[in-house]
Amino acid sequence: MDELNRLTVADFKNTRKFPLTLVLDNVRSLHNVGAAFRTADAFAVEKIWLCGITGRPPHRDITKTALGSTESVVWEYAPTTLEALLQLKAAGYVLVAVEQTTESILLADFIIAADQPYALVMGNEVFGVDDEVLALCDAAVEIPQFGTKHSLNVSVAAGVVLWEFIGAMSGGRAS
Repeated sequence: MDELNRLTVADFKNTRKFPLTLVLDNVRSLHNVGAAFRTADAFAVEKIWLCGITGRPPHRDITKTALGSTESVVWEYAPTTLEALLQLKAAGYVLVAVEQTTESILLADFIIAADQPYALVMGNEVFGVDDEVLALCDAAVEIPQFGTKHSLNVSVAAGVVLWEFIGAMSGGRAS
């Protein structure tokens, strides 16, 4: 790890984060939860909200996928996604569902302000983002797809969307 010049957990906790919060809306797979933690760490996301039935650390299936990122990424639990989103909205976050809807905007067409805090809502693997949650969101974005399937795994979708947001917030590509 020294050769890779990686931050320690303590250093990561003290480093500046992007004003992005990942909200997991009833995500049932513990492996997806762990992958979301790992992705949030990679992109220096400020926080993850685990809502409803979404599993919480410590759990061996989360830990297996997260590879220690449950120690570096700040997280909080809310019994309902609406409860978390109401707190985030009151704090000035723009609530963005990652979901295909009749009114969703293609991810590349969504205008991302560098200084605006965003809460990115990722839905359940089968049912997507709950309709009540969608109604509270300020926007919905969808990832363009060109194959026969019209959905991505929730952890993959989180990575794609975070990459796009980080790129816009950092003034260019996230690399």
